[in-house]
Amino acid sequence: MLMFQVIAISCISLLLGLATGCGSPASRFYTLSAANAPAATPAKLSVAVGPVSVPAVVDRPQIVVTTGPNQVRLEEFNRWASPLQNNIARVVAENLVAMLGTPRVTLASQTLSLDADYRAVIEVQGFQSSLGESASLDAVWTVARIKDGKAETGRTTVREAVQEKNYDAIAAAHSRALARLSQDIAEAVRALDGAGPRPNEK
Repeated sequence: MLMFQVIAISCISLLLGLATGCGSPASRFYTLSAANAPAATPAKLSVAVGPVSVPAVVDRPQIVVTTGPNQVRLEEFNRWASPLQNNIARVVAENLVAMLGTPRVTLASQTLSLDADYRAVIEVQGFQSSLGESASLDAVWTVARIKDGKAETGRTTVREAVQEKNYDAIAAAHSRALARLSQDIAEAVRALDGAGPRPNEK
């Protein structure tokens, strides 16, 4: 009887050890980051960023890696820390604060009324990640002056090289691409702001 108990305990310990060793790896979570842009001359204008839309193929928690012309891989254990469209909107808003010299940049979802001077709507049509190769962004954007509806529309297409085969490098490359997108939007805001009287200015 004692021998049976010893064998049973040994078997249970072995099974537990195997289960522990075969456990799933821990998930890692990544965010996009704002650029270290030099502060612009202070301004009083205000901008609402959003909505931001992304392609359905990348509208998911997993980082989607392009592995071929018509093939992608979902990285179950390498994920975005927040929905991608929210991540993009936040980074663009943070970039615009520095690039336009105004703290009055909000996310469209945070304001119930259109009390901003300008609104930036972003449609991301391409957001590709290739480990050790590149991160690509293709986005159509519209900046509208709320008071009279005058708008500027443009397209930002960026391909950032990725040297390292890791997801930190992918996130950093996409962040650089978003800095370019933010710069294009900032230039459109400045163009509209110089094309007529600023809304809400007293």
